[in-house]
Amino acid sequence: MRYGRFLTRREMLLRCANGFGAVALAALLAEEGHAGEAASGKGPVRHHSATATSVIFLYMDGGPSQVDTFDYKPLLEKYHGQDPHSVFKVEPTQFNNVGRVMASPWKFRQHGQSGAWVSELFPHVAGCVDDLAFIKSMVSKFPEHTSANYFLHTGSGVQGRPSMGAWASYGLGSDNKDLPGFIVLNGGLIPPGGLDNFNSGFLPAAYHGSVFRAANPPVANIDRREANDELQRGKLDLLKQLDGSVRDRLGKPDEIESAIANYETAYRMQTAVPELMDIKGETEATKRLYGLDAKYTPTRTFGTQCLIARRLVERGARFIELTCPSTGGDRWDQHGGLRQGHENNARAVDQPIAALLKDLKARGLLQTTLLVWAGEFGRTPFAQGSDGRDHNQFGFTVWLAGGGAKGGVSHGATDEWGYKQVQGKVEIHDLHATMLHFLGIDHKRLTFRFGGRDMRLTDVHGELVKEVIA
Repeated sequence: MRYGRFLTRREMLLRCANGFGAVALAALLAEEGHAGEAASGKGPVRHHSATATSVIFLYMDGGPSQVDTFDYKPLLEKYHGQDPHSVFKVEPTQFNNVGRVMASPWKFRQHGQSGAWVSELFPHVAGCVDDLAFIKSMVSKFPEHTSANYFLHTGSGVQGRPSMGAWASYGLGSDNKDLPGFIVLNGGLIPPGGLDNFNSGFLPAAYHGSVFRAANPPVANIDRREANDELQRGKLDLLKQLDGSVRDRLGKPDEIESAIANYETAYRMQTAVPELMDIKGETEATKRLYGLDAKYTPTRTFGTQCLIARRLVERGARFIELTCPSTGGDRWDQHGGLRQGHENNARAVDQPIAALLKDLKARGLLQTTLLVWAGEFGRTPFAQGSDGRDHNQFGFTVWLAGGGAKGGVSHGATDEWGYKQVQGKVEIHDLHATMLHFLGIDHKRLTFRFGGRDMRLTDVHGELVKEVIA
């Protein structure tokens, strides 16, 4: 009734129509990760204006040497070949096979208006330095690959915690219902620690990273086995009905909810993924830009990954991680054969990464796409044996670009040997907090109740690296 009278039929239909609209809006907000805010006041939702809508994480598996890439230390040339114990305190290393102080085998030059020092390992990326924000004072808690990989990806040195990609997908949902929110483009090497680096942990299983190959077919079983779509749709509807009956009895456990969501996403991916991976429509100039015509196979592999990453950003993917291609040797983990190993790895990724930066910028996508280049730790300024470098968690370099990062800046510093951070210390938790900030998320407010407390990516740590925020 209204003011003591019954509603007219027209008024009732008007109110019901508004109600239907609210239901539809709630469904859309749920897909985008916003519905929890309305329901509980603390759900997954942007907490402030975002400068980035997508993240591309360029994971340099194995730990590139900071003193051979972006952290120029001329003092190493002066003391090359001397006993490091005679000039600074040497910490225990992973293998404790300490050789002599070793200067970089590669020459450094300054580039761009910022005058950033870059070694000749990265001639293509050197042309983009004014878009990069270097952090040269990164530290890690772990000197061993598996724990350091877990720490870099999940904020914890033990397996089982959600990856940063899972957190981003959980917090913001997806802008494309036909694709997962968290996608890993695997170049051929799964890092130490395995698939748990891309885990959803205690978050709902629907946020686990989906691993794609940079080749066809990119995903196993992507092609329908049924004779037609009607038969497959019927099977999925039956599964949904059966799962729904179990869900109703058990009270919506995540195992059932995520299974239903994953069935539906997989069904829609059958159309979306082949179109995504089909790069025939790209111009020949674009393909050459990414190095798809390179003689070196790993360059073609990583170039394809970078091109597909750009296509994913265009299609609304939230978090994309790229792993390194195989170069016939080790990852960036050169305990011996530093020159050949680092040259092979740099040759694989340098041109494709520069192409990705230029292509995103030309298309107006770099301002809303955050790129992060990082390994799990750095390398020692002294040799392991005669021609390698051991693990070094005391000071190393990462860089950010786009998505609100301040281009042409360098934050923090290592000592004159490139060994330990001495200015502007940045921890992995700080990097995670800053990445979420660009996405519009307050890392302290993005939580999930587990084990009796509110868990978050940064645990009880994390401060913004304000110096790299534009």
